[in-house]
Amino acid sequence: MSSNVLDHSDRKLIAALSKDGQLSPGRIAEDMGVTAPTVRSRMKNLIRTGVLKVAGLINPMTTRGLTIALVGITIHSHEQLDKKLEQIGSLPRVNWCAVVTGRYDIIVEIVCSDSTADLYDFLNKDLSGVGGINSSESFVVMKSRRKWLFLPDAVVEEFQG
Repeated sequence: MSSNVLDHSDRKLIAALSKDGQLSPGRIAEDMGVTAPTVRSRMKNLIRTGVLKVAGLINPMTTRGLTIALVGITIHSHEQLDKKLEQIGSLPRVNWCAVVTGRYDIIVEIVCSDSTADLYDFLNKDLSGVGGINSSESFVVMKSRRKWLFLPDAVVEEFQG
């Protein structure tokens, strides 16, 4: 993945969308002192290069039926960190995952239904199916502040069903 350098206008555009993802290009353009086509072009470029994604986020603390858990994972071989990160990141309940320093090799945030059975299935079926994992430790989020979620595929499917 290449690293993108954001200029002043890109930063202003992203800041505006971070405050309100529903702002129209015309309104953003007005605030930035540029034209709406310029804003649309910059947005398309940021989205195309993987810097920006505009999506609806949900507050899990005000939404019944969701459980958020963090899972710390240690793997057998550090030579496979990138591969394991990709495999774990593609699991359907994973919201995000990262290689980290400290006690664990990888930290994962998952979104489950209100039932601990989903967490169990993630650990017992999904994660064990990845292989090469020494251990995992789960932390169910009981309360959070300023936490907004981009729903993973499995939860989007449940919401649609």
